[in-house]
Formats: sequence, structure tokens, C-alpha cells
Amino acid sequence: MHIIFRCDPALIDLLPRPIPARLALPDWLRNMPTKAFSELHGRDIRTVKQCPPFVDAMSHGFMILLPCDVRVDRGSFSWEWDLPPLTVKEHPRSPLSFHVPAQTTGAPFHSADFSALKFNSYWTIELETGWSLFTTHPVNRDDLPFRLLTGLVDADRFTDAGINFPAIWTQPEFTGVLPKGTPVAQCFPVPRSAPALVCESFTPEQATRYNRMVAEVLTTPGVYRKRFRAKRGGSVDKTDRQSGNQSGNQ
Repeated sequence: MHIIFRCDPALIDLLPRPIPARLALPDWLRNMPTKAFSELHGRDIRTVKQCPPFVDAMSHGFMILLPCDVRVDRGSFSWEWDLPPLTVKEHPRSPLSFHVPAQTTGAPFHSADFSALKFNSYWTIELETGWSLFTTHPVNRDDLPFRLLTGLVDADRFTDAGINFPAIWTQPEFTGVLPKGTPVAQCFPVPRSAPALVCESFTPEQATRYNRMVAEVLTTPGVYRKRFRAKRGGSVDKTDRQSGNQSGNQ
């Protein structure tokens, strides 16, 4: 799978580049303990830091990063970003734009008093034929003061303009700065072909394997990680590492 990102020539050396999501893991995940005392169990138990599916979901795909600092003061957004003249006439020059409240009428996250944000994209994204781009809020990142709305874009066809990312601001009293490099969208390719869903009952052999596996998972730490977790990786260039160091600290 090759994913191609393109931007205005005037911005190629200014924009934070999309990075593998594994380089944007937050400090709270790095710093949280691997075990914590449970009053219910009366002993230390493993935290989600030791849950591979939890961590792998946060590490999957790539992140789109905020291109500049954005100051926030109780729902008021501002930025200072001195962009050079751009080659593309219709290109946005601001990191944010907005959806009027009427556009979310009837949705559970609708507010008549607040517009929805839109993180403008400075990159076009091209996938291989037959694949679509799943875009969602950075996984398990409830520490971020917004909630991205999930979308699916046929990015093997829609490749000539950027994909923008709408979001709901969830902390109206927030005052501070969203730093450049903050992850705003987690994205990954998904096949567009529909799967065939087949439902069956266990055979006697499968029921035996089920009981054996559940017993082993309950009694032996690390069964999934040691025996079933697929090895992940991929090439990471110097620019990715530098961007990851910035975004991982948010």
C-alpha cells in the first residue's frame, strides 16, 4: 500500500507532514503505570497499557497534524501564520473554518449556539485503486478538547483537493493553545469491497478450542501478545521521527 500526499509547492517545506500514528502516541500513555491496585480484586491488575488491541488501535494508520499554533479563548479561535504566496488560487490560508449550526440539525452533537469546526487540509491524499480512506478522531484521545466526526472518503478517486476534517469543540471553557503538530485526524485505508458475513455455530472441536483458549487467557499473562499479535512496523524517515517527537508530546 502506497499513500501519496501532495501539497502546494510553496508549503512543502513549511507543513508538518502526515506521520505514522505510532509516532503520535500521547505522553499519558507512555507515563501511565502497567499495573494498578484494584479494590474489587484486592490486588494489582494490568492496565490498558498492557492491552495490545488498545495500543495497536492508537498506533494504526497515520495522523494529520495541525499546521500551526491555534489560540483558544472560550470558543474564540485565532492564529498567526505568515504564509507565503501560494501557487494554487483556491487553496485555504487558514488552519480552521467552520460549519454553521444548521448543518448538524438533528444530530446528537448539534448545538444551536456553536458552529462545528473544520480542520482544513493542506495535503491531498491518493490511495491505490479500490481503497477508501477512513478518517476518525485520534483513537482513545479524550484528552483533546475536540471530537472529530468520522468520515469515509473514496480517496482513490477524490485526489485533486484536500480532505477537510469536521469536528465538535467539546470544552467550551477551554483557554490555551493547540500547538502545531497536534494530531487532529487519524486515518487509514480500508477496502471498498463489501465482506461476506457468515454466521455458524461451533463444531465440537471449535468449542473445545474456545474453552482452552479462554482458560489460558485468564490464567497466563501475555497470551495474545506473545502468540497472536502480528508484528507491525514500516519505514520511518528522519522527517517522520522529528514530527513524531513534536506531536507525541501533546
